[in-house]
Amino acid sequence: MLVPKRVKHRREHRGKMRGEAKGGKQVTFGEYGLQALTSSWVTNRQIEAARIAMTRYMKRGGKVWIKIFPHKSYTSKGVGVRMGNGKGAPEGWVAPVKRGKVMFEVGGVSEEIAREALRLASHKLPVKTKVLTREVEGE
Repeated sequence: MLVPKRVKHRREHRGKMRGEAKGGKQVTFGEYGLQALTSSWVTNRQIEAARIAMTRYMKRGGKVWIKIFPHKSYTSKGVGVRMGNGKGAPEGWVAPVKRGKVMFEVGGVSEEIAREALRLASHKLPVKTKVLTREVEGE
């Protein structure tokens, strides 16, 4: 499970999810990538489930790059706790993903295998996605 080693503040503001991703919109490492079409928080469990789905389908062939990291904590109060009394305890970790961000990349496998692996991974994620291919310079 992906979690930060240490953080400066345990409780963070929720933040805004407006607009497109600032960077990371092209496939840079592998040949195929999974791009988010909507914005959402992706939890560390969802990232891990997507990674397992891809590597199992590819049967340990090829390489997977995870380009998002859950460095934002989210909090929740216990069930039946009354209003007030401050913010809740940290519950888990999320990666805020904006639309346009390439979340996963795959290389070293054929196009059919890569597309199917990324499709299986997309079912584990809370965002709508599309599969990108790498644009080679000079074409």
